[in-house]
Amino acid sequence: MKKSILVLIAALLISCSNPPEKTKQSPSSKTTPVEIPITPYQINENPASLPLEMSWQIQYSGDMDFSLGVEMYNIDLFDISKEEIAQLTEQGIFVMCYFSAGSHEDWRPDADDFPISTLGKSMEGWEGETWLDIRQIAVLQPIMEKRLDMAVAKGCNGVDPDNVNGYENETGFPLTFEDQIAFNIFLSNAAHARGLMIGLKNDLGQIKELVSYFDWILNEECYSFHECDLLLPFIEAGKPVFVIEYDSSPQDFCEQANRMNFNVLHKNLDLDAYRVSCR
Repeated sequence: MKKSILVLIAALLISCSNPPEKTKQSPSSKTTPVEIPITPYQINENPASLPLEMSWQIQYSGDMDFSLGVEMYNIDLFDISKEEIAQLTEQGIFVMCYFSAGSHEDWRPDADDFPISTLGKSMEGWEGETWLDIRQIAVLQPIMEKRLDMAVAKGCNGVDPDNVNGYENETGFPLTFEDQIAFNIFLSNAAHARGLMIGLKNDLGQIKELVSYFDWILNEECYSFHECDLLLPFIEAGKPVFVIEYDSSPQDFCEQANRMNFNVLHKNLDLDAYRVSCR
């Protein structure tokens, strides 16, 4: 019995002093950690999509004209009533609700919710409007989410957040490309989490990174600035492109717009009821 115990102890000592050799991996067999990017609709899957071709109107000033028979209206989130939206959606009209996500507007009812630390330089040409420090997502999140909740409560189908390209402008803050990407993806996920569709506004320099996160793009004056080709990734992804032109004549861009399958309107700068559609 004692001999058996001694043999067992010896065997254990040998095994401990000579650990098994680890299997060597060839360089090609090593596994590299893969960074999984945030995917669109990661919070709440939203399979809805809009057709590439849509008749539409955008109006923020003057007496609202809801008699056009178009398929989509872009209207101001704060100024439109729940009852007006209900009348539109009952007719099968898609309602896109506008708000500024990258700037502070001192006339909005929630203007006092923004801490002074988030307010930057005034936006040139827009009285009472200043750029926001979009790096402070944690601070701005409850304010933006409250606006998205308002959009849901009013019955909006989607949202059109404006001024989401602050990194390209003199905001008073050292905003980077990455700061803007992070903020815009936050907006996309927060909207989709509430069942809202969401569009990218202008921000041409980040289309490649953001096309999968947004359901359409709305651009101002791409024909005037000769940059409409930058919008094509949305068409290629099966998502509509909406364009507004102000100064150029419809004769100058409509033929090309229709050929590119863009939904283009000629509008007055104050976005009143006037419209000329290329389609």
